[in-house]
Order: sequence, then structure tokens, then C-alpha cells
Amino acid sequence: MKKIVSLAALAAVGLFVFVPVWGAPKTDVYIGITSVGDKHLPAIGMPEFKAGADSKDAANLVRDVLRSDLLFARYFDVKEDGPDFNSKKLSQTLTGWAKAKASYLLAGDIVYEDPYYTIKIYVYDLSTRTPVFSKAFKGTQNSLRRLSHIASDQITSALTGKRGIADTKIAFSNNATKHKEIYMVDYDGENLQKLTSDRSIALLPRWSKDGRIFYTTYKYRNPDIFAIDLKAGKIAPVVIRGGLSLIGGVSPDGKALVFTSSGGSNPSIYIYNLETHTKQRITNKTSVDGSPSYSPDGKYITFVSNRAGNPQIYVMELATGQTRALTKNFNWSDTPQWSPTGEWIVFSGREEPYHPMDIFLVDLTGTQLRRLTTDAGSNEDPTWSPDGRFIAFTTTRNGQRQLYLMDMDGSAPHLLADLPGDSFTPHWSF
Repeated sequence: MKKIVSLAALAAVGLFVFVPVWGAPKTDVYIGITSVGDKHLPAIGMPEFKAGADSKDAANLVRDVLRSDLLFARYFDVKEDGPDFNSKKLSQTLTGWAKAKASYLLAGDIVYEDPYYTIKIYVYDLSTRTPVFSKAFKGTQNSLRRLSHIASDQITSALTGKRGIADTKIAFSNNATKHKEIYMVDYDGENLQKLTSDRSIALLPRWSKDGRIFYTTYKYRNPDIFAIDLKAGKIAPVVIRGGLSLIGGVSPDGKALVFTSSGGSNPSIYIYNLETHTKQRITNKTSVDGSPSYSPDGKYITFVSNRAGNPQIYVMELATGQTRALTKNFNWSDTPQWSPTGEWIVFSGREEPYHPMDIFLVDLTGTQLRRLTTDAGSNEDPTWSPDGRFIAFTTTRNGQRQLYLMDMDGSAPHLLADLPGDSFTPHWSF
């Protein structure tokens, strides 16, 4: 039997676990995200924000970011044709927006007192004519975009009871410097930041819920695992000089890592305890096992193995070691990631030899398989938004390898950020 290429060889050239890929969205499956412009979406009226001459630009920025965030979330439509907000004639203002078919009114005003802006946001329920959100935010010019994202998420929570994702980020690897380094960017493609200067191969960033980013790097001429502490501004080694160490994921409680290691005769999956600094081997087959990630409750992992021939997607219960295959007929499978809701696993795969690899969903019974991309370059490394409604991935549909986002049913694919170089292995923050 022909043996698949080793993980170490692939990691050395910057690929993840098993092989290259291909694909683009075209699906007849609708899983549940409402389109913008749907007549059933409640509309939020957004008049211009009040601001003095010294804060007009800031007011426009905050309003634009809020508007974009709310439209992206797909919980609301946005209306802008209506009366100006006038707190002294509140009743008339609310009536005017109700006549404009808005369900809510979002108003704001911004005051500048060097070096701080004070942003006041108000939301009114037009059916009851009562305030449902009122909050002030304070920050410098550099924090306006972040404050807008925070406000957007709080408004979404107040009106829908669901979490927003505007204040989330995506970490990824990029080779614009001729080395692969770790970067992060806001969910909307803004605020790009370079996090490492390893001048080597750095890839597979994986967020923990406390905001740290674990990643694999060849900084010491060996594929080791390091951690980026964003709050402290420090980078430190975690698992080093133990052969191949490809990070897979961080446990939901932040106490352990699951990763691929070459400690045995074949690459296998290990768990590293961040408190005791010990590692435990959890697969021990004469196969190549890799690309592990945790379930949302931390009781299971999903991973890829060629134990039955070609690489397929598996699930293991950590308490018992009981393992079952979710796919059986793929020519190649890679990079499975568990949805935050626990219902689906997204992965890249191809069904026939030499065909492009696409992005798929499979449910936990293995009976529902849904293709999300087809016929648009190489689509790889899918990662879920923390609300489970969107998927980020890399694609070569425009030539270079770029970061894209799509709805979880494969619709509405769009470029996340037009960046130099090629981008790899994105991971969405919690």
C-alpha cells in the first residue's frame, strides 16, 4: 500500500497536515442565515450622529462601523431615510422613524475633549416608544473602531439575546515578508497587525478563550509550539525540541493543547497539559493521525487519519478512547474544525484523486455531508466564527492565496482583506 507523505515533510514547506487543495461556493442547502434585505428582518433607523466640528469625522467613522457590523450580522436591515434625531422632540422623531417602517431607532452623539472621545449610543424600540439600550463609550482616536465593534455587539445582544461577533479577530499565517509570520486582523478585514518576527515558518495560530494564541514555528529550526500573550505583549515557547509539534487546538477550559507529534513511529495525536507540562499520547496506530481539534465541551476531538486507507475524518471520545469515522469515501480529508454549536464539523476534502479539494460540512452521525465550495481555486483551512454562523477560509480563486469569509451554508463568499503575499491556516477568536 502506498504510504502518504509524512507530516514533517509537509510542515517543512508550510503546508498543514496532509496535502494541497481546491474549490467555491455553490450550494442548494440552506442552513439558516437570513439575507440582508429580507422583508422579514426588523429594520434599524440610523440618522446621522450628532457631533461638533472637532468630532464630525469620528462620528461618521463610528456610525459607518456600526452600520457595517449590523448589516453583516444579518439580524437587521438598516434604514437611513428618516428625520434627524432630536432629543428635545423625541416623540416626533420616533413617530417619523416608525412611519419609515423602522422597528428600532439607533442614535448617537460624540463629544471630543482632548485626547478622548465620548460616544453616547441610544436605541429605542419604536413599537413601545421606549429606550432599550443606552450607553456611553470613551476612548482615543485609535480606539474608535474597537469601541464601535463593542457597541455593535452589545446592541445585538440587547435586541436579539444573541452574541455578536464584531469584536472578534482572525489570526493567520502570511508570507508577505518572504517568511511565514503570524498576523491578526479584525473580523471585517481592518486593523491588520503582525504578531511575530520569527523569520522562519510560523503557522497554525490557535486561539484560547483567554486571548492567547498558540502556534507552531520553526524559529529554533524545529517545529515547536509557542504562545503569544497579547495582553502582556510576550511570546514564549511551550513545547520545544520534541520532534514535530503541530498545534491542533486549545481545550475549552484553556488547560490543555491537542497537537500532532512525531514522538512515535508515526505522527500521532497528543494532549499537552499546560498546568503540569506533561503530554499524553492518545492515538497509537500504524497510521498518520493529525489535524486534531476539540469539541465545544472538551469531551471529544475530531482529527484526520489514514488508518483505513485514504485520510478520513474521525471523532474520538477522550474519556474512553472510543473512535469512529465520520467520512469513508474521500480521497483526501484535512483540517476538521468543530462548530461552536457542536452540530457540525467543517473540513477540506476531495472525493476523487487529482480533483480540487473543497470545503464540506459533516454532521456527528456522518450521514449528512454538505459541500460548501466548488470550482473556484483551492479552498482550505476552514474556521468557524464564534457564533457558528460564518466560516473563514483560504482560497486561490483570485490567483494568490487569500482570506475569505462565507455563510455557513456556503453562500455570500467575499474577500476578508486584500493583503500582500499568501495567507494560510486562519483561526477565528472566541
